[in-house]
Amino acid sequence: MATKRASLASGTAILLLVSMGTLVGTARAQSTDSETAGDGYLGTLVISAEDQIKQALGASTVTGEDLEKQPVVNDIADIIRKQPGVNLTGNSASGQRGNQRQIDIRGMGPENVLILVDGRPVTSRNAARMGRQGERDTRGDSNWVPAELVERIEVIRGPAAARYGSGAAGGVVNIITKKQLDEPTAQVSLHFDAPESDKEGVTRRANVLFAGPLNDRLSYRLYANVNKTDGDDPDINEGEAAGSEGVTNRDLGALLSWQLNAQNTLDFELTHSRQTNLFAGETGFGSGVTEEIGDDTTGTFSPVGEETRRDTRTVLAVTHTGDYDFGSSQSYLQYERTLNSALCQGTSGGGEGTLSYCVDSDGDGTNDDVAWVDTDYDALSGKTQWDLYGSLMGAETTYTLGAELRAERINQDIPDALLAASPTRDEFKDEDAKRQTIWGVYSEANILVNDRLTLTPGLRYDRSDKFGGNWSPSLNATYDFDDEWSMKVGIARAFKAPNLFQLNPDYYYNTMGMGCPDGFSGPCRIQGNADLDPEISINKEIGVAYNGLSGRSFSLTYFHNDYRDRIAADVVGGEVDPSTGGSVFQWANVPEAVVAGWEGNFYTPIAEDFAFNMNFTVMTESENKQTGNPLSLVPDYTVNAALDWQATDDLLLRLSATHYGTIPTITTTLSTNVEVTDEADLTERDPYTLVDLSAKWDLGDDSHISAGVTNLFDTSIERTGNGSETFNEPGRAYFIGLTKTF
Repeated sequence: MATKRASLASGTAILLLVSMGTLVGTARAQSTDSETAGDGYLGTLVISAEDQIKQALGASTVTGEDLEKQPVVNDIADIIRKQPGVNLTGNSASGQRGNQRQIDIRGMGPENVLILVDGRPVTSRNAARMGRQGERDTRGDSNWVPAELVERIEVIRGPAAARYGSGAAGGVVNIITKKQLDEPTAQVSLHFDAPESDKEGVTRRANVLFAGPLNDRLSYRLYANVNKTDGDDPDINEGEAAGSEGVTNRDLGALLSWQLNAQNTLDFELTHSRQTNLFAGETGFGSGVTEEIGDDTTGTFSPVGEETRRDTRTVLAVTHTGDYDFGSSQSYLQYERTLNSALCQGTSGGGEGTLSYCVDSDGDGTNDDVAWVDTDYDALSGKTQWDLYGSLMGAETTYTLGAELRAERINQDIPDALLAASPTRDEFKDEDAKRQTIWGVYSEANILVNDRLTLTPGLRYDRSDKFGGNWSPSLNATYDFDDEWSMKVGIARAFKAPNLFQLNPDYYYNTMGMGCPDGFSGPCRIQGNADLDPEISINKEIGVAYNGLSGRSFSLTYFHNDYRDRIAADVVGGEVDPSTGGSVFQWANVPEAVVAGWEGNFYTPIAEDFAFNMNFTVMTESENKQTGNPLSLVPDYTVNAALDWQATDDLLLRLSATHYGTIPTITTTLSTNVEVTDEADLTERDPYTLVDLSAKWDLGDDSHISAGVTNLFDTSIERTGNGSETFNEPGRAYFIGLTKTF
């Protein structure tokens, strides 16, 4: 298998080197006047490899209009989840942190989805500690931009995502914000979401945007957002498990755009966001809400409705955009700083992730107080990409050359009293364990071989100061059978670098016996591993697409990802922890896993005023080959459908539905890398359907109202805290939103 991978890498490299040898430095994109060539002829258009990727079968776009038709409650993940291949899951199949689901693409887990804002990486979730199942106490990185300020969202899946480097093995979500710099603009948006049940949290959101030119060369954009969703009542699941926690967002952003000349533009951007939670009783094991106990008793506590975690994210970025006769370029340098402050949580056994009294405040030998742990996460990223027009043996070609840098550093501020009570919490005392740097270079060519065939080979090389080098070759191809039917195929080697918690030898977790496989004595000590290799995925897909001249379209894609060197807590044979006498586990590269399935989409206009759109995802495989366990909480199949009715020129009505198939999972007390020996540990959640009804009414003068009902039939999806029922779906709710642009 290593020989095959090497052949693929070297073959792609040779093809790209030959291609570069024929590069010419001027544009040769051809065009023909329609009066000469006939109506409708657009000429030959040579686009970049990145633009070609966005047209692939494994790519979809959520437009600003989509967000207006059915606004999100709080997080744009609400609508991204309705794209083909996308669901909301945790990073394991255990359901830990069950109501903090994040974007999962093709069942590869949220940690394998790269989130971008305006093409720049968002990495704030890395500030949150990773538990033994790979879960974090975080909402992810999709909620740093208010929905009303989003121009579009690009979702890229499969082999095409490999070009983006580490963390994109599942896919990429690129959130493009509104610029509106050409003329003076002011926008005000209000949104209100009221659940029918008084046990669910109400949402209020308000934001403003100001943008426009300052003079012939300078333009600006300012925005501010306040967004609050209350947490669910602690007894929403009849006391068996916690509901969804609340969240409050406060976001500020400033952009100054400087057009140096007709070819070059510099953008300077500063954003600052503060995201806090309202505790709803969530624990690391997803168990029942813990009753608050007195200060004089050692144990855990549950401050429902209070702030127990806050993330403050600040970003400073400089971006250069160039548009030249010979091609185009885009480069950026970004500094991202996240301060994660959280009340201390348990690191052992059933107390893992549970808020706890962890400090002895009066010296009587009893822990009777809480403590805040501050984690500073700094990330410096830079990238430059050049698209150069040329030709290859007479074929119009656009070449792409790029280089990228990602450097990260983590530092923890732990109170002395907490360290005195729990010395093992000082996980980042080794200075080398705090840092990781990865740089990469890549090249691609989008080759218009003839009127029917387009080839897009690519090759990327990344090098880390932790695990060495990694090659990521790729090859995508599109063949047009005629003006309506096409076929697209792709293969790529994607990777994900181990994170700083996994790489840290001082990472500490003690199972207290829970999570130990049969035949091993507990408690089991889980450690970090400085010798980890990156996770590798060989992503393959093949599909057909139909784009009819009448507006009707259809696509069907099969994808297959072979997952190698996946990182999980695995036993160290024969080793015994001297402090406990139990077996030792360690973050390790474990044997293979596989993810495979089908995606499809169908769209058709109906008469003049109706349009129907449907997409589906079918997971045929999602399995850890070592244990047979499922990899994440992905339904066996998902179907999204929507019927739009343009009732009048000003009023659009939408009826939409999502059906989720059976969701397999393992119990929260069992490690995902431990073989299931008891059928009770492998359970399923039954299929269910959610139906929404919404309306968008254009009021004229650049203003509109959006209103509707979500979960129209009030389908009850409750959480039990163990087994498959590890999350809630909100019940029936009513929403209304107003946006006015001046």
